[in-house]
Amino acid sequence: MKYHHHGYVSHDPRIQAPAGAGIDRPEELPDRVDVLVVGAGPAGMITAAQLSQFPGIVTRIVDRRTGRLEVGLADGLQPRSIETFEAFGFAQQLIAEACVVTETIFWKADPDKPADIVRVSRVAEDPHDVSEYPHLTVNQARVLDYFAEFMAHAPTRMTPDYGYELQSLTVAETGDYPVTVRLAHVGDAGGQERIVHARYVVGADGGRSSVRKALGLALHGVSSNHAWGVMDLLADTDFPDVRIKCAIQSEAGNILLIPREGGFLFRLYVDLGEVCAQDGGAIRNMPLDQIIGRAQRIFHPYRLDVREVAWHSVYEVGHRLCDHFDDVPQAGAQGRAPRVFIAGDAAHTHSAKAGQGMNASMQDGFNLGWKLGHVLEGRCTVDLLSTYSAERQQIGQDLIDQDLRWATQMAKSAEAFASHAEFEQAYLRITEFAQGFMTQYGPSMITAAATHQALAAGYPIGKRFRSAEVMRVADVNRQHLGHEAKADGRWRIYVFADAAHAGEDSPVAALGRWLDESPESPIRGYTPASQDENAWFDLKVIYQQDYAAVDIGRVPRAFLPRVGTHGLIDLENVYATLADQDIFRLRGIDRQGAIVIVRPDQYVANVLPLTATDELAGFIRTFASRQQ
Repeated sequence: MKYHHHGYVSHDPRIQAPAGAGIDRPEELPDRVDVLVVGAGPAGMITAAQLSQFPGIVTRIVDRRTGRLEVGLADGLQPRSIETFEAFGFAQQLIAEACVVTETIFWKADPDKPADIVRVSRVAEDPHDVSEYPHLTVNQARVLDYFAEFMAHAPTRMTPDYGYELQSLTVAETGDYPVTVRLAHVGDAGGQERIVHARYVVGADGGRSSVRKALGLALHGVSSNHAWGVMDLLADTDFPDVRIKCAIQSEAGNILLIPREGGFLFRLYVDLGEVCAQDGGAIRNMPLDQIIGRAQRIFHPYRLDVREVAWHSVYEVGHRLCDHFDDVPQAGAQGRAPRVFIAGDAAHTHSAKAGQGMNASMQDGFNLGWKLGHVLEGRCTVDLLSTYSAERQQIGQDLIDQDLRWATQMAKSAEAFASHAEFEQAYLRITEFAQGFMTQYGPSMITAAATHQALAAGYPIGKRFRSAEVMRVADVNRQHLGHEAKADGRWRIYVFADAAHAGEDSPVAALGRWLDESPESPIRGYTPASQDENAWFDLKVIYQQDYAAVDIGRVPRAFLPRVGTHGLIDLENVYATLADQDIFRLRGIDRQGAIVIVRPDQYVANVLPLTATDELAGFIRTFASRQQ
């Protein structure tokens, strides 16, 4: 955590000084905003949280609820989400209060006593160690609370505006604030209307999205005609694995058991069987006692004495997706920049059992938030906004395809598998995808072709930057390199050095001079002179030597930027390789060195040789606007 560079700080350093829109922020919704986010669920809150780091942008987030979410909805957090939370500063707090899921146990009908279930196998939750972070379960409300705290501590002092429901939305062809939104108060002030004019609107208002409907967009897909009951409960039970994730297949149906935070709460997804096509949604009214009764039959011979149900629902598995995630028509869209976007369940819906809803929704918002910030601040051209729909719609399709396969497997009876090992293998095949690590963005203005991929094989272009430990030279502290990247809207440029020592004539030394002096450098050509040298591009260098062999006084100046009110030198951008965790070996980085460029949402954008300054400058030009 960096502080004191603007002067001595004695208060909580997580609370940033108010700036821009955060100074004298009005309580009431203003008539004009830069960005209006509709919906304070996971997609909306992460979008607003990211935008809260841009002081010059007026962002407001509204929700029809009259206050914070308290119970129910999503509960599973995949490791990719925890990586994201690290950037927002609350990963460790959430891990401490959540339930950590380390393995899945498989149960099936006892061949000798088919009415009973028996444990047959168990698999590690992350058998391939694709992340240093665990799979967690925790109430979605707590995730939203942490985003709310992050926003409140940000320079813009943002807080959700509860009690507003969208009535209509129109987009004008011209004007600085072309989106007109009509909102109605709910609750005590019900019926009162408010008109807000916005430059951009983000619809993160759920599966029945009013924003999506106002744009004339529709979710397309299929329903499996299979229903599940879901409930969070406290129960007296002798089932031995109640604190471990379990997939249970019995003669009476199937259950997915998810342990929850706090040591006692757990969630059951109870198979309610096939639904008649003419059901008309009647299954959703199934009484709670019937769902409990079915669960008790599935758990036989174990006792399930339900003492309290905190929340429950019935849903039919549906897999639906919008054709595009913004207001630009797919046909005849030449020159038309998007003004309205949809994210999360407003854009895609799928089964709850694969744990993708909240996780995928947050990645939608993380993808979009910084792009809006960069365009509104003049860092990038408006063309950047078109990459949101192009990237996330394809990921939405991939998620639905994978989720449909998993939902089909979960709904099968035990007899439908040739062996129980077949079911276990089906689970293992979806693990890395479910954890959020199979996302790979294709080539675009912000994601290069894999021309030099061999220089850093462990950092596939378009996939998330996978962290590894290094030694920070300035204070001799082991650090996860990826954990140093915060949700501050900055691009990251990681320079993995060649074998030369700091200060020796080498490609890294030459690159350092170019970064510090060239008008084509991201520091000199694309960062305002009025701001810190690393305000928009965070440069770090990783040497191959042991930390004791790195003379920080001879490191190129580009990696030692002057920051803050007093122009102090930031020494914490220089790293050395660890003998027991060699990042070059672990991530397949060529010993001749490489440049790895990472987007603000933690995805690898390009890999280049240390000598490729022309290519580096050319890549920056594809998305960044030159600054004075």
